[in-house]
Amino acid sequence: MTKVVALITRKNGVPQESFLHHWQIEHPPYVWALPGLQRYVQNPALDRSRTWAYDGMAELWFDSVGDVARAFASPEAVPLRLHEEEFIGEVVWFLTDEREVPDVRDHS
Repeated sequence: MTKVVALITRKNGVPQESFLHHWQIEHPPYVWALPGLQRYVQNPALDRSRTWAYDGMAELWFDSVGDVARAFASPEAVPLRLHEEEFIGEVVWFLTDEREVPDVRDHS
């Protein structure tokens, strides 16, 4: 499987609570409309005393790189992008082939 990993910052002037509402409540139907999407996970940054470089990370799984390209070139991607303009400042993304790392600790 191919995974899109997107590091997200909220748009300037958008409060954290509003950002989370847009992202967690309003945005999922736009994402799930992408053809070929197999799995979608949101990872919002924990609200801590420090400032993080990103407000969250999204993960989108597809069967192939071709499926990613088709999804984001599809008509369904247009309203997704328009919605993102309301609350996302910047998205830095890359494609990955997820590899689980086995536990190699000695459990004896």
